[in-house]
Amino acid sequence: MGPSGTERAWSRRDLRSVFGRSAVTWWRNVAPGADIQHLGCLGHLGAWRVLDTDSLSRLREAIRRRAEADRTVLDELREEVRPLAAQVQEIKSRSATAVSVVAADGGNNRLEFDPYLMQVIRIVDSYGRLLVFDVISTSTDTRELSEAQFDSAGNPRTALGHLMKDLGVGYLHELSPMIPDSRRRREREAGPSWVQVYRDLCEWAALYHELTRTSFATDTLVVRDGLLRSKLFTRELFVTMCHRIEEAIERVYREDRRRVFLVGLAKRSKVLTRYQLAMAIEGILAGDYPCFVRVPRELEMKAFVWPEWAMSEAATEGSEVPKFVAGVLHFVRFGRSPHDQVWPVDILESQADAAPVILGYLLADAREGFPVPNYPRCLQKAHEQAALTGLDIAMLQDAIFEGIRDTLPERRRTVLDSFRLKGDGAALRYE
Repeated sequence: MGPSGTERAWSRRDLRSVFGRSAVTWWRNVAPGADIQHLGCLGHLGAWRVLDTDSLSRLREAIRRRAEADRTVLDELREEVRPLAAQVQEIKSRSATAVSVVAADGGNNRLEFDPYLMQVIRIVDSYGRLLVFDVISTSTDTRELSEAQFDSAGNPRTALGHLMKDLGVGYLHELSPMIPDSRRRREREAGPSWVQVYRDLCEWAALYHELTRTSFATDTLVVRDGLLRSKLFTRELFVTMCHRIEEAIERVYREDRRRVFLVGLAKRSKVLTRYQLAMAIEGILAGDYPCFVRVPRELEMKAFVWPEWAMSEAATEGSEVPKFVAGVLHFVRFGRSPHDQVWPVDILESQADAAPVILGYLLADAREGFPVPNYPRCLQKAHEQAALTGLDIAMLQDAIFEGIRDTLPERRRTVLDSFRLKGDGAALRYE
């Protein structure tokens, strides 16, 4: 039966024009010496279907018409970013100590056997110092977890405990509305996502502890993995925490004459996603040198569904108190080529006027970036130190097996041993 409709015959020229020369090479490898038949019929063989050339032409024409109709959207974005061209500044490299605090990503802990859904909370800095270590699960009693942050006399024994005491809260559900209290936890009214919230709170607490209770021998740039914004905290507790950080930074300079700076760098941002193409067309950050530009709050608020994610104290006088934002957003390019990656960087609001100096320190660290070029080396080192992979994961898996085995009756332990030896045949076949 000959092909018809969307199942028309494809020539090598069709295949090459749509998918490239490599597609023809692929076809010859899987079917050497065979003629190229209509690709649509592969769907009957459990493979994939593709558009024929006529349908593809119609699709391209429809997309072209839609792009023409929506060009006003891009024109508006270009109009909004055009004033930034006159505000771009070159970054001059400066020398300072750079340190980062990073938590091990729970999503990367690929355990083959974890019936209790345990989460290892492990936070280190770029020097490999262990700042926070804990193991919890979705069934952990949050009241007991709160009490574990303090000793029997009520004094903080963890970084999170110090943060809770300074903010005047005794329980985790008072620190964050996303942490359930014990009753909700027992009655299963809360989902498992609170474990991730606890991990993020621990990361903020480690950062807070480093900035408020550490002595600095040199001028230091502290880099957070992520922007200086958070919706995890109750009421104005996030802003209160940031004010205490600012007070600690001022105290270090007053007493030790050491300058400490705080920035947050994210891998992506809705603001950058919205304006990146318009900025490229307008030639913003297109110089052949490292450069940056401060992003006006008005542009931020247009990019977010919730405007309070861009509210700052300076921008909201007489209106709602800001609760979630402690940084001023900048678009920064550390590379010399206009085609190098642009990163969203938050600078602590009280230090925003020192942006050229701060970003100069960050540039010196980013130039040493490896394996990702023009990305702060301190962040990459912290990720390397925090990652639980290879032997770490194997040891963690062994610890989970041993922990479960010790809770079983003696006569039932052989069941777990047998289960452990059996392994996962599917994983061996497909991974």
